[in-house]
Amino acid sequence: MLRSEFELLLNQTLSPNRFKDYAPNGLQVEGKKEISRVVTGVTACQALIDAAIEYKADAIFVHHGYFWKNEIPQIVGMKYRRVSALIKHDINLYGYHLPLDAHPVLGNNAGLADAIGLLNRTGLQPGVAIEESIGVVGELREPVSVSVFHAMVEKAVEREVLFECVGDRKIHRVALCTGGAQGYIEQAVDAGADVYITGEVSEQTIHIAREMGIHFIAAGHHATERFGVKSMAAFLSEECGLDAVFIDIDNPA
Repeated sequence: MLRSEFELLLNQTLSPNRFKDYAPNGLQVEGKKEISRVVTGVTACQALIDAAIEYKADAIFVHHGYFWKNEIPQIVGMKYRRVSALIKHDINLYGYHLPLDAHPVLGNNAGLADAIGLLNRTGLQPGVAIEESIGVVGELREPVSVSVFHAMVEKAVEREVLFECVGDRKIHRVALCTGGAQGYIEQAVDAGADVYITGEVSEQTIHIAREMGIHFIAAGHHATERFGVKSMAAFLSEECGLDAVFIDIDNPA
């Protein structure tokens, strides 16, 4: 597949123009013209680049790419080493941030919601369609105890999680937004959720949970954002006929 065709496919699938994002979505570093082997991963760190070089990949697809707002523009130091490795080995780098969070089938939020069995899903932001919402609200088939739900989430993300349990209120309605979205906890309260799941926690988040009476789970930024890049590897392989693999670079954050 030509590089231009590959980016067109990604843009048609993920619709980046719907989002005002913090980094450019699409091709970030240009490589070879023909793409047949693709590595996906959460972050375009040096370890993922090295793994892609070993795999002889033509392209890397990530959730966390480069050139973020407020990032220094100079390509020096660590950024130089990463970019120069991509250029030396003629590897294309594609980054999709909010579009990959929000996609209702392939996205990070959809993947986590699938893993815990959420039904009747809507967007977390009032009046925003689910395919454009940064966050999801849904319901379990039936209410479960906090201990059962705790175990369900840990199984879904394959790691221990921080669970601020507020009383013994059973869990039925769930709000979630993967990654560093702890600031949306009050929107989860407004949505009538019994629990809010995200990747990270701030000091004030715990106080908000306690005072507003909502259970809170910080399940890991990296862990909650593996879903989208895993789904994209499967999509590119099964639907597009490319040799695509997900490579997980461990990160406890």
